[in-house]
Amino acid sequence: MEDNNSSREKELQLLFEEEKLSETLKIVNDEILNYLEKRKYISEYIIDYRKNVIEEYRDDEDKVTEYFDHERYVKEEAFKTIDRKLKELTILKENPYFGKVGFIEDEDLLESLYIGRFGVTQEGRYEPIIVDWRAPVAALFYHGSLGKAAYNSPAGDIETDIKERRQFIIKKGKLQGMFDSEVDVKDDILQMVLSSNSSEKLKDVIMTIQGEQDTIIRRPREKTVVVNGVAGSGKTTIALHRVAYLLYNNRKQLGDKVLILGPNSIFMEYISTVLPSLGEVGVKQDTITSFIIKQISLNEEIMEFPKYMEKVLSGDKEFIEDIKLKKSKVFIGKLDELIQDIEQSYFKIKPVNYFGEEIVGVEEIKNMFEKDYLYMPIFRRSQKIKRVIISKIKDKRDERIWKLNKETEEYKKSLKPDDLLIEENNIEFNRRIKIREIVRELMNSRAELEEWIDNESILNIYNKFNGYKKLTSDDLAPILYLMIKLDGKKAKSDIRHIVIDEAQDYSELQFKAIKELTGCKSMTIVGDTNQRLVDIEQEAAMLRIEDIYPEDDVENYGLNISYRSTMEIMNYANKFLKEEKVIPLVRQGKEVKSVEIASEEDLIDEILMSIEDFKDEGLESIAIITRNSEDMNKIYSKVREFAPVMKFHSEDVIYNGGTVIIPSYFAKGLEFDGVIIVDFNYEKDKDEDLIKYIMSTRALHMLKDINVNL
Repeated sequence: MEDNNSSREKELQLLFEEEKLSETLKIVNDEILNYLEKRKYISEYIIDYRKNVIEEYRDDEDKVTEYFDHERYVKEEAFKTIDRKLKELTILKENPYFGKVGFIEDEDLLESLYIGRFGVTQEGRYEPIIVDWRAPVAALFYHGSLGKAAYNSPAGDIETDIKERRQFIIKKGKLQGMFDSEVDVKDDILQMVLSSNSSEKLKDVIMTIQGEQDTIIRRPREKTVVVNGVAGSGKTTIALHRVAYLLYNNRKQLGDKVLILGPNSIFMEYISTVLPSLGEVGVKQDTITSFIIKQISLNEEIMEFPKYMEKVLSGDKEFIEDIKLKKSKVFIGKLDELIQDIEQSYFKIKPVNYFGEEIVGVEEIKNMFEKDYLYMPIFRRSQKIKRVIISKIKDKRDERIWKLNKETEEYKKSLKPDDLLIEENNIEFNRRIKIREIVRELMNSRAELEEWIDNESILNIYNKFNGYKKLTSDDLAPILYLMIKLDGKKAKSDIRHIVIDEAQDYSELQFKAIKELTGCKSMTIVGDTNQRLVDIEQEAAMLRIEDIYPEDDVENYGLNISYRSTMEIMNYANKFLKEEKVIPLVRQGKEVKSVEIASEEDLIDEILMSIEDFKDEGLESIAIITRNSEDMNKIYSKVREFAPVMKFHSEDVIYNGGTVIIPSYFAKGLEFDGVIIVDFNYEKDKDEDLIKYIMSTRALHMLKDINVNL
């Protein structure tokens, strides 16, 4: 009997939720019509007003221009708001909400809120129909369990008692399923989303954010948040959703002042659709290399990333030692010594003379360097002192010209009118010659001054310091650091929040340079110390942010549950770490197959067979991953003969699904439904193999490991 009652209760609840969905969709449609009407009204108003202005000021071009400048601004602002809302509502037509939370706040009244990608409140109504997932109260939906919980409001923390939490699957406006549950990593919905193919997973993640992830996302704007998370723990997801959350709650302060820095263009392209899907546009996204190159206006070529990684993976000892040095504290010390040396002995001060008279002495110039303008960086200081000295020389020039003109006038006055007529041209000629001498002497004094007070370019200084080696990405932060310390360089635009992804590869110097360049007081820094491309045998700088940024309010989080891959894949990947740190989500999948191949023919057959097997399982994105591009090129053309496959040979390649062949360093940060590792350099007895770990953890559902012994 109880089962019947329970079944009937579920049916009633399903009917209620279907009715609620229908009502909500009707409201969303009405709101769309409402905003379309507003848009039309603004358009007509602007057109009418424009006609009147043109008519009224027909003969006054300045007035018409002034109006159009103002009108364009008003139009852009009004349209921006309306278009934004229309885009949000259009997305909500397909899937208005994904969750519901019921809670008691006071007076024992159960309050139910529906949580969606965007919020909707009808005009003239106070209560929202849909609550934006970024709103403070929505934190209750992501809370770890039913029962007592609090959410942050402008009035302070509000205590509540969560009574129900319901998740929905809604596709194209139809309710396809609902689940009542506490937030738990074994949720049916979480399993369903994680089991889907990679193309939609990043976008669907707001419905499956876990309690621990939500806590990080909602940390206040003033915090610098550092997340060290294992492969597949949702680091990038957390970072992007934290951006969306901060913008939603601090739009005035942050506006278009958020910067996301990623490792390479392939990765940036991969994540580029996530923020727009959350309604956020105007967030600056760049690779760390490209960002610094733009800031320092570097025209000199640097070593391409693939070539850099090939040298690392081939074990080029001298090159790797250079990388280790440039990522070390020792190197910062060497740069600081160079700066100190420049500070103390770069400028060989000489007195400044004008017509043999000493205008500014050595002691006075020293005083300017060591006291008056000491607060300025040394090269900016020297340019300031140069301007001051030139101004003093010009004063002397003006004094001489004034004296010459006065003497000339007095001489003219002393002549009789007849004599003046005869001599006037000659007098004027001599006056001009003397003025030229005065100006020439100014130029001579200036040239003598510039000989010692002008500095060579900072790039030249660094190249000399670096032994004129070919520049790599590791040289960009040192050059920027010197520009900041020697010339007071500042960022070209106002940046208030920075997200750094794949931060495990950043050196302390990179963190310092970014901070000093932007003056940014809050950051979101995410990475996985198990996935460092170059094992530099020292603690990752991202784990020491409170030492690097002592003035920041830093919070560290560790995430060791992987949501990306199946249990079988994560258990396999764990073999390549010294310590087994990754806890796989309990999502069962196919066993990982590891095979050894001894001939080229067998290798190609094995790859082609694996591609077919993966496709038969319904996998859409498949990656063949090699350690380096040399290995990739060994097999690409042969595989290409029999199967359509796209080669990732540079950062400019844009991935749109299908089968790809890619070196390990471009695959980092990406995920694929199925991965086929082709490893020509596998060492069985190696304690730790971080590259193999990176390759293995790219797979969501299926992994095949082919070890080649040709």
